[in-house]
Amino acid sequence: MTPAAAQSPVTAGAPQLIIPFENATREPRLYWLAEASAVVLTDDLVALGAQALSRDDRLHAFEQLRVPPVATLSDATIIRVGQVVGASQVVVGAYEIKADTLTVRARAIRLDTGRMFPEIVESGPLNDFFAVYARVARRLAPDSSVSTEQMERGHPSLPAFEQYVKGVLAGNPATQVAFLKEALRLSPDFQRARLSLWNVYTEQSEHQQALDIVRPVPADHPLSRNARFLGGVSLIHLARNADAFAALTELNREKADATLLNDMGVAQLRRPAASMAGTSAALAFKEAVLASPNDADLSFNLGYAYWLARDTPNAVIWLREAVRRNPADDAAHYVLGVALQTSGNASEGQREKDLAKRLSATYVDWEAKQPGTNTVPGGLERIKMALDAANSPRVEDALVAAEQRDQRELAAFHLDAGRRLLQAERDAEAIAELRRAIYLSPYDRVAHLLLGRLYLRDGRMRDAIDELKISIWSDDQIDAHLALADAYTQARDLAAARAELQIVLTRDPANADARRALARLPTP
Repeated sequence: MTPAAAQSPVTAGAPQLIIPFENATREPRLYWLAEASAVVLTDDLVALGAQALSRDDRLHAFEQLRVPPVATLSDATIIRVGQVVGASQVVVGAYEIKADTLTVRARAIRLDTGRMFPEIVESGPLNDFFAVYARVARRLAPDSSVSTEQMERGHPSLPAFEQYVKGVLAGNPATQVAFLKEALRLSPDFQRARLSLWNVYTEQSEHQQALDIVRPVPADHPLSRNARFLGGVSLIHLARNADAFAALTELNREKADATLLNDMGVAQLRRPAASMAGTSAALAFKEAVLASPNDADLSFNLGYAYWLARDTPNAVIWLREAVRRNPADDAAHYVLGVALQTSGNASEGQREKDLAKRLSATYVDWEAKQPGTNTVPGGLERIKMALDAANSPRVEDALVAAEQRDQRELAAFHLDAGRRLLQAERDAEAIAELRRAIYLSPYDRVAHLLLGRLYLRDGRMRDAIDELKISIWSDDQIDAHLALADAYTQARDLAAARAELQIVLTRDPANADARRALARLPTP
């Protein structure tokens, strides 16, 4: 990439992704400054009025893309991550310390052109860490009218910040807690450390401690709303659902948000039936879906709530929407299958349950423990954690879109491989490839058709019939009906074979394959 001195910066509203800086000094004791660079520069850019993706969004993106969060990344990987999360610009850099002097080098890469801005270099005493990065941020957002004093107002002491960063980077919960508590001891009003401690306690299912740690956040602090929200989530985990519903409702009254509405629904869903007064769980989930219609989890929660309320028609509608938005959602497939079977659509329901069992062994185990019943596991509702996501870059939407695109591309790769192996009569390998394709794209009718033909060739009649039925259900085409008629014929179910051939001839009266197959069947 070549520098572009004449290139204009991105607009203030364009999302930026700050990558942890490289440790040019190579001293292990300075490892924490890599993450600290990204955190403080992100904070400063946000304070200046720019849009910068949070650390949580960055880590979520790295996790989804299977990118190691601490390794030095290539420019190509950095650009890929930035594009996937919907950033307009990424900022990379390095730091070094010589004789207690900190030197920071930063460079912005504009993703629409793939070109770099000239390098920014700032130096100063290590004790002036925040001031050095403030100057870098100012040069990245030169048009901001926010004063430096305003920008740096939220920073804790440098020793507390060091403990905080080491805490979020620590590899085990006990070490995380120790560092974060030390950060709070050094700067008792450093509320971000409280929220990070909440995460550690919650991941360890220590929900009372999680609740206690966020309650002291002052009402006038910028993180107060988030702290109150996290406290509401802790109340759900503590089964104090009436209190949780009240706390989340108050937050939503102040400013409506899909996450709050969803979690209000979860709190209602987990309350005893006798106490379900006021807004029902389904109503809260429906409002959440209206507020964030692209979130598959919200559609699932709404469908699941309708199912638990014995409103099967609405359950089917919203569970179909959930699997449409996320075809790999095993729970949505299973609950949809049960709902369809309950409503009298036994064959389609069974296909949905079979898809769920392909995606997760959980439902194989569930059915083994519930023989002969048509029930679903409890506790499938999903709590949401991204508060006020509508006001931040839509990282989740970008990640979902990228993941779906990658899944489609990978599914197509396995489908093509399966087709070639089928033609080469390497059946075992072909079956493996087609199963991978179906895992990634459960409704791919061609993959089910080819797998059905393979099973038929291998004499696995029941498996062949099931796959061909799923192919027809996924996308009703003549070739699958012909293959299914062949499978029924070999299974000696002649009435079913004749019915499939009649379907073909109704649609295509001149179809020669169907006429020949029908002529070969014995007269009933």
